[in-house]
Amino acid sequence: MMTSKAAITGVHGYVPDYVLTNAELERMVDTNDEWITSRTGIKERHILKGEGLGTSHMGVKAVEGLLAKTNTRPEEIDLLICATTTPDFVFPATANLICDMTGIRNIGSFDIQAACSGFVYALTIGSQFIETGKYKKIIVVGADKMSSIVDYTDRTTCVLFGDGAGAVMLEPTTGEFGIRDSIIRSDGVGQHHLFQKAGGSRYPPTHETVEKRWHYAYQDGPSVFKFAVKNMADVSAEIMEKNGLKGDDVAWLVPHQANKRIIDATANRMNIGPEKVMLNIHKYGNTTAATIPLCLFDYESQLKKGDNLILAAFGGGFTWGAVYVKWAY
Repeated sequence: MMTSKAAITGVHGYVPDYVLTNAELERMVDTNDEWITSRTGIKERHILKGEGLGTSHMGVKAVEGLLAKTNTRPEEIDLLICATTTPDFVFPATANLICDMTGIRNIGSFDIQAACSGFVYALTIGSQFIETGKYKKIIVVGADKMSSIVDYTDRTTCVLFGDGAGAVMLEPTTGEFGIRDSIIRSDGVGQHHLFQKAGGSRYPPTHETVEKRWHYAYQDGPSVFKFAVKNMADVSAEIMEKNGLKGDDVAWLVPHQANKRIIDATANRMNIGPEKVMLNIHKYGNTTAATIPLCLFDYESQLKKGDNLILAAFGGGFTWGAVYVKWAY
């Protein structure tokens, strides 16, 4: 009996209308377009505006588009997983809110928190439910409203992040297509290099934590860069070697969009040229868990059935991982 694999059968993305350009950031903090572009590759990012709008708002847009595009009714969905670092609330889960607002009822739904590696983690988890035969239709969402935790007086971090969401449909396939392999890793040694200090159970919100600006994302850039360059490249090379893939066999690298220099280093390690690298960091910035599904959405028209894709990410924690996908449509 042939074992089922989880295939991505649809993808949809959403970014808010408001565009925050490098020129506008120049008026907010001591920075300039040349500095931002040369170090990160970012030219602009989209920001979610509007009172009471959280990450779920963008997740809903992505899921609604996905349902319409795949001609799927809400009642056909068996499970929804949302990868996010910026949930609407501590609880309930943002996945629960997305289900409610899209009319998806009476199913399992939960959030995954692995920072920028969240979508890779969520995709890996979702694929297991398909492979066991437990479920037939799973939606995996990657969504973050990073503007809600970015300090727009900190020139080192405020230029990096944007808001957005992406969603994919997972369904079983018995052919050669689908998610062929995945590797997920973490190392808590990195916890102090990229984190949000307050807002959890260790440092609940107080006047003091607000005054100390502990509710904003903090990043030790050089340390994060050093770990990210090595580990994202290493895990991408590892999953290729594990599956007998050479650079020529890979149609696309789908990297987390944090920094173009990290992406370039990963492509070089994989021995693939820039023409095979999905890149949209220039127009979205780092949307954390949304970067990889947004790449798939932007490049969907260029993908061919049977293409070998390597999805790779690195995030706070530290977390990192890679997924080998053979495109199914």
